[in-house]
This record gives sequence, structure tokens and C-alpha cells, in this order.
Amino acid sequence: MKLSKKPSKAQLHNLFDLGIEEIVDRAHLEKALYSGRVLRVKLGFDPTGDKIHIGRAIILRKLRDFQRLGHKVVFIVGDFTARIGDPSDKLSKRPMLSVEVIKKNIKNYKSQVGKVIDIKKAEFHFNSKWLKKLDFEEIAELAESFSIQQMLERRNFSDRIKKGEDISLRELLYPLMQGYDSVAVKADVELGGSDQLFNLHAGRVIQRHYGQEAQDIMTGEMLEGTDGRKMSTSWGNVINMVDESNDMFGKVMSLRDDLIERYFLLCTDLERAEIETIVVGIKSGKLNPRDAKLRLAKEIVTIYHGAKKAKTAEEYFIKVFSKKELPKKIKEVKVRSQELYAILVETKLVASNGEAWRLIKQGGVKADNIVVKDPKAKVLGGVTIQAGKKQFIKVRF
Repeated sequence: MKLSKKPSKAQLHNLFDLGIEEIVDRAHLEKALYSGRVLRVKLGFDPTGDKIHIGRAIILRKLRDFQRLGHKVVFIVGDFTARIGDPSDKLSKRPMLSVEVIKKNIKNYKSQVGKVIDIKKAEFHFNSKWLKKLDFEEIAELAESFSIQQMLERRNFSDRIKKGEDISLRELLYPLMQGYDSVAVKADVELGGSDQLFNLHAGRVIQRHYGQEAQDIMTGEMLEGTDGRKMSTSWGNVINMVDESNDMFGKVMSLRDDLIERYFLLCTDLERAEIETIVVGIKSGKLNPRDAKLRLAKEIVTIYHGAKKAKTAEEYFIKVFSKKELPKKIKEVKVRSQELYAILVETKLVASNGEAWRLIKQGGVKADNIVVKDPKAKVLGGVTIQAGKKQFIKVRF
């Protein structure tokens, strides 16, 4: 099948350079794109959690770019590989997920992916479809494509060996399984995060082993989370695509100022020229970083929730956090505890007694808009408690 028109230089520039860290083999991929042939472009996520964060959405948006150019995009949910556990960028053994946890996690995956790509025009697969059918003879054939030495060249494996930490044989199977996905769907291109480079190369090796042409590779940049570290579900520093709009807006507003430009570039659809104008305005002092983040938060919330909810979230943020007013709708929670620190823990506003004591002692908790610094203060029914900047509850017993 041939495409009706070839990509423009501007389209290739956006495809290859914006948010992309490495391309293998760029010259070959560029030639394939100009040939007019419809490429099969693969991206897979393991459902290690039930929510997809906007850091992973960066490479998902790149898949959308291929789709908009007319190529066939193939999204794979790694329901089988999630059981094995991807060792990428992990300095210790990753636990196996149970079938029950995986079933729970994949429940809404398709609708989340559909927030970015056109699901109706995409192939959507679960890799258990082919991986669970492999018998021991076929797995042995698959394993023949790699040597132990090649596997141990993986950076995090070599680091763990130096530290005397175990590497299970199960972990060595992971890149073989992901590589076999590329054989199963006959991928011409595979996308992934920069931490996936070894697994993506494994796909090239295994495709050649099975007589297919090696796929080209594109790795996306990794996004910093709300605490400045790499965004990761296991670290909890994430902004999820399905976060409630007010919560998403507030998380973006909590970002460090030095991340504003990266988030505009990697997480919004604004033209680069407009982003540069915003960055210049911040650096010159003509634009307050807070105002830039208001724009950033509104753009991101619009992508995942629509313009109407983005506007409402902006108004909510300004009212509650700038004008110091209480929100109109506050969740009412029935509690057993009466002491302030215990209420925070019972209602899960904080994770532990220690965290509750620290937050209260630091002046981070209010009762009916009055700062309370005594963790053992007794709370009356009907009182509104604010923990930190964004969490509100009304207590009843």
C-alpha cells in the first residue's frame, strides 16, 4: 500500500527531532518514509499500573504523529511481559505481577490510549495472544538469538553484578519476549522510552533471526516528574492522563520553574515559535513563571479533558490557591478519630503518623482556614480540614 503524499521537511523535523533522543537507523527510516510505503509502527506498554502518565504519553504522541502521516500504528499491551517484569533501568529485581493485578490494570488501557491515538484506525493487541502459546522448544529457539555475554552488557545488569546482586534468569527472558512481539506484528519501526533501548535493539536481533528485516528504532526523551526525578508510577511523582482535571492542573502548577520549557515542548501541541516566545518572556522578566505555568496547565488539561474542563480547573486553582478561598464542593468524610493527626492518616490525606505530625508542626494544616500546629488537637464535626495546598475534606463523625 502506498501513501497519497510524502511527508514534508517540517513534518519530518517534528517527527525526528522533537522529544526524540535516538534513532536507529535514521537514514534508512527517512528513506522508508519518503518511499511512500505504509509502515507498521509499534509501541508497547506493560500494565505495571492501571494509569498511563503523561511521561509515557510523550512517545504515545509520537505514535500519533506516525498515524497522522498515514502509517499503520500497532499498540501492544504487555499483559504477558508484565508478568516477567521489565528490568530496564532497574537496579534490583522487579517482582512478577499476578494475573489478577494485570487484569485490573488493563481494564481501562484502551480508553486511555484512545485519548492520544485514533484507536479505530490502529491495531490494538495483548501480547499474551502469541507469547503464551510458545512451547519450550520455541523458547529455546528464541533464546538462541542472544548470548549470555550480550545480555550482561546491559548497563543495569553489569552494575548489579559489580554490587554482587542477583539477576534472575526470568529477567534475561524479558528482551527476548519484547523482541518477539516485533516478529509477531512484523514491525517496521518500534518506539519506546530511552530506557528501552536494549529491548528495542533485541527486536532487531530477533527479527533477523526469524528472517525479517530489522525494524528501525526511535527512543523518546524521559520526562521529569513532580519531584524533579524521572516520572515513574513506582515513585508516585506522576501526572496521569486520567487524573481529575483539577488535580492535573494543580500538579502542573507545582512543577519547578526550570521544567516549564520541557513540559511545553514534550507535553503540549503549541508551536515551537510560541513556546520560545514564552521562554524568552520568562528569562527577560516580562512574564511571571506562574502565569506561564497557568498557560501550561491549561494546555495539558485541555488535551486530556477538553477546553471546558481546563477553563473550570484554571478558575478553581485561582480561586482556591491564589485568592485563598475554599472550594465550593468539598468531600465530606466520616471518621472515627478525633485527633487531627489521626484524622489525616485515617482519611489518607497523608501516608503515615510521622508525615501527619511533620505537616501539622510545619503549619501545613488548617481547620476552617485557621492554621493548627498541635497534632493532638481535637476536631469537631463539620470542620473543613485543608492539608497542604490542594487537599480539602469536611469531617463528620
